Amino acid sequence: MPVTRALFNEVMVPNYNPAAIIPVRGEGSRVWDQEGQEFVDFAGGIAVSCLGHCHPAMVNALTEQANKLWHLSNVMTNEPALRLAKKLTDATFAERVYFANSGAEANEAALKLARRWALDNFGEQKNQIIAFNKGFHGRTFFTVTVGGQEAYSDGFGPKPGAIEHVDYNDLASLEAVMSDQTCAVMIEPLQGEGGVVPADQAFLEGVRALCDKHNALLIFDEVQTGFGRTGSLYAYEQTGVTPDILATAKALGGGFPIGAMLTTAEIAEHLKVGTHGSTYGGNPLACAVSEAVMDVVNTPEVLEGVKAKEQLFRNALNAINEKHNVFTEVRGQGLLLGAALNENFKGKARDFLVASAEEGLMVLVAGTDVVRFTPSLIISEDDITEGMARFEKAVAKVVAAQQAS
Repeated sequence: MPVTRALFNEVMVPNYNPAAIIPVRGEGSRVWDQEGQEFVDFAGGIAVSCLGHCHPAMVNALTEQANKLWHLSNVMTNEPALRLAKKLTDATFAERVYFANSGAEANEAALKLARRWALDNFGEQKNQIIAFNKGFHGRTFFTVTVGGQEAYSDGFGPKPGAIEHVDYNDLASLEAVMSDQTCAVMIEPLQGEGGVVPADQAFLEGVRALCDKHNALLIFDEVQTGFGRTGSLYAYEQTGVTPDILATAKALGGGFPIGAMLTTAEIAEHLKVGTHGSTYGGNPLACAVSEAVMDVVNTPEVLEGVKAKEQLFRNALNAINEKHNVFTEVRGQGLLLGAALNENFKGKARDFLVASAEEGLMVLVAGTDVVRFTPSLIISEDDITEGMARFEKAVAKVVAAQQAS
């Protein structure tokens, strides 16, 4: 049976529209499709493949654990989960860890914990959750409702209640709806899906102060910004603002599905036995891989390297823009970068993605007006140079098509 893109339409639910190419092999920051065409990977599986493809540390950890123990469920704990939790608590503000399988699940756990914490401490009237327009927190019904994009949450019937949205980087709009009924504020320290928009320092500090004033928990969604992506293990470390709960996933497993919610011992007490769970959460395979990823990522060499590579990306994008004049700015931090399109190319981010693929380059979009880059944290300088050469060809192609129309 030939495995082709056409087969997708015959056997898969049509909620995705994948590219025509089907990758079959990857190594480092290069990927090859069924025909043997090679691509430079600036997408990283949407900020997941933080060590690129088939990194030896990950392959070894997975192989070794696969020959020992795959699954136990949460009726028992296991050594990789305990080791990973210890490394995470040693490296962060957190004292307790809950393991899940994805960012959405980590955020779901964070939101349920916040509601239970508020109920136990203050009563059922303290249930308001505030999040931000254009935010993204996952696709479960709770997290997609908290996410501030109605296109993702509308059309599925009545939504969970007591959830409000305000504008990102607008402290006054938050202050206007916060009260002692607020149990939590959920925020990305840098909005990813919403356009790669960084939070202002004063705004983040103000959000923390308002949470303290109203006895509300501050939840950082670091699913995309976390695990080295911005040049520190977690982005909060560079802001001086410490959350009460943090959700992490994506790069946490380097490509193996895993998510985690981190919090303090005092807050964690409110998820008593039986209040929440996950059959696969914290399984030995995922935790063994994640531990290997963390041992590589959480080093000065890699984290400082992220900041150096950011500059290489910025320099290359600025050079391309000087020649072709397509971007208004390059936003973001570390290796979570977004090139915002100018008025002439508004709404055409996907055109750049498609043209890039034709030139042998994998990139992402963030909305319709931003081209997004989330490569491996250890991508080589040669791969950056080659990828940017291909991106320039893609940009020239889109510009030429625009001028011809």
